[in-house]
Amino acid sequence: MADVRRAGAASERGRRFIRRPRVCSLCAEKVKTIDYKDVSKLRRYLSDRGRIMPRRKTNFCAKHQRRLALAIKRARHLALLPYTPDHIRLSGVSLR
Repeated sequence: MADVRRAGAASERGRRFIRRPRVCSLCAEKVKTIDYKDVSKLRRYLSDRGRIMPRRKTNFCAKHQRRLALAIKRARHLALLPYTPDHIRLSGVSLR
């Protein structure tokens, strides 16, 4: 009975939620590799706490998400990217 009411309410409003397929932006651009030396591009996929953003936020396919994580880890190892939020530089903001 509750299902009938919900379905009726959705049709009365005239709007239905249609899920669009997620498209990986790197697949669309036919990117072969993700360069670990391109820090400005990699920094876009780090959270404010220095964590790698999950797939649901980056909208990458599994293959490109793995390559992104590997590139970020390589850049961290070479000290191009921070491991912790303590090492993230805030532009124009003094810490003390």
